[in-house]
Amino acid sequence: MRILKWILIGVLALLAVGVIGFTVWAYTPLGPTPEALAALESDAAVTVETQPWLTFTPAGETPTTGFIFYPGGRVDARSYAPVAHAIAAEGYLVTIVPMPFNLAVFGVGRADAVRAAHPEITAWAIGGHSLGGAMAASYLYRKPTDTSGLVLWASYPASSNSLAERTFPATSIYGTNDGVASVTFEATGALLPPGTTFVPIEGGNHAQFGSYGLQPGDGVATISPEEQQRQTVAATVILLERLNTP
Repeated sequence: MRILKWILIGVLALLAVGVIGFTVWAYTPLGPTPEALAALESDAAVTVETQPWLTFTPAGETPTTGFIFYPGGRVDARSYAPVAHAIAAEGYLVTIVPMPFNLAVFGVGRADAVRAAHPEITAWAIGGHSLGGAMAASYLYRKPTDTSGLVLWASYPASSNSLAERTFPATSIYGTNDGVASVTFEATGALLPPGTTFVPIEGGNHAQFGSYGLQPGDGVATISPEEQQRQTVAATVILLERLNTP
């Protein structure tokens, strides 16, 4: 019995060490950069709120189209503030949803609360970067009657969450120098709604969709973060305009 007791204590200790290690890893995310923190400030074009989500609202307007964004895995949600700020300046509500453990897999359904908090929004798109995009696709997979749009940044649905039979607008944006994703993005079209728009950003990589610095294993970008984010904003806004058109 004494041996079993010590075995049990050893197993529990290993589990505790594993949990602590995972928690420390998860809560030491990438970013944000100073540029990202600056984009969390309200200005003449956009009003920013940081609780309970990071919400960007065009100043002096009441938008009817919104974009819910899920961050990439182990990336600080604030790292996407520059792009969210720029999209909101075009006339759309944008909400970045922080995730438990900085991993969207633990918060797939969090878009529900955002939608409930904004009854004035009549058309929603959801999307995300990398793991966040995959979980945004999973969110729509679970809602077969949802007519929202989908915007993926360096991401694609899991094969078990195929959206091939859905008919909502979708856009997949990716950098041609992405060194993190192990797919050819246009080959993921079989998992996406018919007519999905693919937008390659020449010279862009994985990390520059956000503002959190270099990412291990990523390719080298040959364009600036500002240029990659400018093209990302433009492609995302095109999809939002489709939702905004009666």
